Amino acid sequence: MARTGAMEDVVGGTGFWRNRSVLITGHTGFKGSWLALWLETLGARVTGLALAPPTQPAMFEVAGVGAGMERSHLADVRDLAAVTAAVTQARPEVVFHLAAQPIVLRSYVEPVETYATNVMGVAHLLEAVRHCDSVRAVVMVTSDKCYENREWVWGYRETDAMGGFDPYSSSKGCSELVTAAYRSSYFNPANYGSHGVAVASVRAGNVVGGGDWAEDRLIPDLVRGLIAGKPVPIRNPHAVRPWQHVLEPLFGYLRLAQLLVEQGSDYAEAWNFGPLDRNACPVGQIVDRVMALWDGSTASGWVSDRQPRPHENVFLKLDCSKANARLGWRAQWDIETTLRFTINWYQKWQRGEDMRAATLNDIRAYVAKASES
Repeated sequence: MARTGAMEDVVGGTGFWRNRSVLITGHTGFKGSWLALWLETLGARVTGLALAPPTQPAMFEVAGVGAGMERSHLADVRDLAAVTAAVTQARPEVVFHLAAQPIVLRSYVEPVETYATNVMGVAHLLEAVRHCDSVRAVVMVTSDKCYENREWVWGYRETDAMGGFDPYSSSKGCSELVTAAYRSSYFNPANYGSHGVAVASVRAGNVVGGGDWAEDRLIPDLVRGLIAGKPVPIRNPHAVRPWQHVLEPLFGYLRLAQLLVEQGSDYAEAWNFGPLDRNACPVGQIVDRVMALWDGSTASGWVSDRQPRPHENVFLKLDCSKANARLGWRAQWDIETTLRFTINWYQKWQRGEDMRAATLNDIRAYVAKASES
């Protein structure tokens, strides 16, 4: 597969990722599929560990992600033996942990499954890493919802308290505590010379992009409604979220992983990756913009969902000044660009285009913008 020099310059230095062994958990999901495909373009040897694709259609299948991977293990992160076997076989140098139960409303219905996956899954992965001497860097992906949400108008910093009203948010706070405990106990930066493993956690805002078909997520729900020609019920039109394209945090994860390998303990800590400040806007505003991008109209595009719903936070924003200053990472796309690329992806899929090629083109466009910064 052809690789662009610009991609390697932005996220891989002089071919940093070429032939490097990488394990991604959750590679069949929306975010994991984008990450796996990006790493493939950089020449990494990618192994995945996940359940079967969680939706139909699925980004993993539609974009042909598996075609460029070394192997794909279908296994559950709640199974310690399966996780250990996959890590042992892959002998990765870099691990990205994305496997999770990612839906807030589902966590109210299945709280035990949510905790088992999002908390014990983290412990299982880190335990497997502890017994695999090939690993040098681990990026544990959680969520901006890991913070104790006080409805502040300013962004949460990496040193703010963990918390969570609902089982999903709470599980992400718990997963951060598990990661911190393993880092302190087994991968302590102060003893980096003896173990050689750098563990970081990353927290991102509301991620959107083509290829997400999850239930109870705004963009997928809107796309399904637009294709079916039916108004979409919207729960919290006034809730403010920090919207960003999926490539934004992935850019940060790749940059961070490289620094973890090259400089180890200096970066083994928690990091926020959020959008531009002006991308934090109400749900209703996003809905209207999506409608306009889809067919040029906002008429009858959505209705207020007045059914009783579990609690959801109204305002959430991240302070990303640490990543800006120390990683040289900055969000690249404003909200208009983010939504335009997202809706264009779904429309190309609806027209039956080659979605692997379309997805790679989106990655190239993002890299071209990042290269200008």
